[in-house]
Amino acid sequence: MKFRQFIHILAIVALVACSVAPVLAAEAVPADEATTFYNAGELLLSNGDFERAITSFDQALASNTTAMQRSDALLYVYRDKGYAQIQLKQYNEAIKTFDLGLSLYPKDNMLWNNKGYANYNLGRYPDAIASYDNALKFEKNYTIALINKGDTFAKMGQYQSAVDSYKLALATDPGNRDATAGLAAAEQGAAPAIPTTTIIIVVLVIIIAAGAVWYLKFRKPVTNPEVKPNEKSSKGKKK
Repeated sequence: MKFRQFIHILAIVALVACSVAPVLAAEAVPADEATTFYNAGELLLSNGDFERAITSFDQALASNTTAMQRSDALLYVYRDKGYAQIQLKQYNEAIKTFDLGLSLYPKDNMLWNNKGYANYNLGRYPDAIASYDNALKFEKNYTIALINKGDTFAKMGQYQSAVDSYKLALATDPGNRDATAGLAAAEQGAAPAIPTTTIIIVVLVIIIAAGAVWYLKFRKPVTNPEVKPNEKSSKGKKK
């Protein structure tokens, strides 16, 4: 399944962060240089100016972040800087950002999930699965991570594992369109495996049966029913 929907999900998360996180930072701690740069970065991010947003986030991180650490603002810096880098397809840089964030917030499921998405785009599918598993370790009902895990398994051709992930996603969010579409595609990918196995078994049975017929018809020795075992024939001899 393509990741056509995931980036929109990330965008929604980022916009929510833009509308909530700056307020938290401003209310929870006195305004300082780091918080000012952070709020500027969030505004730029919401306007789609990703490069300048990254610059503002870097300026925030280069400042004294003591006050930001008293709220969720510092966590959002790492989340949203990485998000901006993903938007610019700077996947290796995004992974570095997420790793720095995880060194401070090792249980943050969104950092793990987005790191997985960056790894997916680099073709590092096992690493992506590992990141999604870490996200799910801290939030087992994390629908987005379950969908992304299913997408990655599908990309690897492991359709049954993809089916399992999509079903778990639907259990957490019934009717989710991405999970529903992914499940349908994964089940279709997994379907040929059953008929192929059956065909192989049938072909083997036919080969064995044909071999048995050939052996009985052409190779099995023919015995004379009129001659008893261990008894020589006297035909053609005179007494």
